[in-house]
Amino acid sequence: MSIVDNKNLNPELVKNVDPDLQPTKKRIMGPVSYAASFMGGCVSIGTFSMGAGLIGVLTVGQAILAMVIGCLVIAIALVFIGNCGHKYGIPYTVQLRSSFGTTGIKIPGLLRGVPAIIWFGFQSWVGAGAINSCLKILFGFDNLPVIYVLFTALQVALAIKGFEGIKWMENISCVFIIAILIYMLYVVNTQFATEINDVFSGIKGTWGMPFWAATTSFLGIYSTMIVNASDYARNVEHKVGPVFTGSIYTVAILPVTLFMGLIGLLVTAATGNSDPVVVFSTTMGSKFLTIVTLLFIAFAQVTTNVLNNIVPPSYVLMESFHMKWSHATVLVGILSACCMPWKLVTDESAAGLNLFTQFYSAFLGPIFAVMVVDYYILRKQKLDINDMYDKEGAFKGINWAAVIAIIIGSLCSLLVVQLSWYVSLIPTGVAYYFLMKVMKSSKSFRKGTIFE
Repeated sequence: MSIVDNKNLNPELVKNVDPDLQPTKKRIMGPVSYAASFMGGCVSIGTFSMGAGLIGVLTVGQAILAMVIGCLVIAIALVFIGNCGHKYGIPYTVQLRSSFGTTGIKIPGLLRGVPAIIWFGFQSWVGAGAINSCLKILFGFDNLPVIYVLFTALQVALAIKGFEGIKWMENISCVFIIAILIYMLYVVNTQFATEINDVFSGIKGTWGMPFWAATTSFLGIYSTMIVNASDYARNVEHKVGPVFTGSIYTVAILPVTLFMGLIGLLVTAATGNSDPVVVFSTTMGSKFLTIVTLLFIAFAQVTTNVLNNIVPPSYVLMESFHMKWSHATVLVGILSACCMPWKLVTDESAAGLNLFTQFYSAFLGPIFAVMVVDYYILRKQKLDINDMYDKEGAFKGINWAAVIAIIIGSLCSLLVVQLSWYVSLIPTGVAYYFLMKVMKSSKSFRKGTIFE
């Protein structure tokens, strides 16, 4: 895949565009740095909850296989979407213009932004809980709401520094993250071996719908990240090709997901509590190890939130409301608190988070399908960069072919919510292809396609 030189971009088209939304001029991430970023960015407490939601449904072996399948699908999907950003240096919000239109991008932007903001709030509350537990152990200080506000503000401040700051934070954290995850899994297996065996001894498991629904749950955690893969890939050095990139995604995402999902599964099976902060603050057997583990849980939320849950909705706000980067990130932080994350971390919420993940995947799968058909089948991976930034040009307004296609795909996927992401792909892709071919209102969007 050749990288496009954006020197031919008409400067008049981007003179009022925030530099963060313009084609990337400097590629700051090599293969190792990019792998480290994804490894740190995928340490999601939500994965604990996804693992906890499998109690009584699958055997440990089936749960592991479900995670592996979900992670492999994620890696492939990230390559498909991210290639556009890597080739042209454009962010997700600009990439959407050729398929949804300069106004229409607000629809997929909203569908991408809402889950990210909810996960940001959820994970910030968990991380704040870990910090609060540390302060309580060390100094007797206990004020979770205050810690939550300060912790959220810290993450927003880190995000404001942009991808250069994110790169170094993720690189430093990845080794620490893997080491602690291995130790946490070891502690769970040794301290709760009897309880775990008792719980799983009577579980026969299944290879039917619950198994494939589990793959959707683990896939769904990252389905938000998939559709804005260009936001990450645009920062990768030119020499890193698609196959290599896919390997990076697999190596980064798979081990972290396996560790986190298994720890959530086994801890909940043994203790009946799906909150890792509560479990690890009472079972590590040493004050030092307890504090280290709790700090890891808090740190893990920072690495995940900054990369996956702050950057994408901030770009959407910038594109839709012409906000500055700093203002957009602050607003994302405020909105995450409005989601009342303290309601999401209760024991009763584990199954609900599974369902929520499957539900929003029903909308993100169709967006993925539209983007893939538009870029690979209709445009043959060829974009005119000036058209992409010309808000009064061919892609002005809303492309109703894309909007109708995602509605069709979403309705199809909601018929089988457990497999929502998979079910939506073919109906959406086929609908978008034929609607682009026949709809009069999509005539201008056919510029540069096989239908022109």
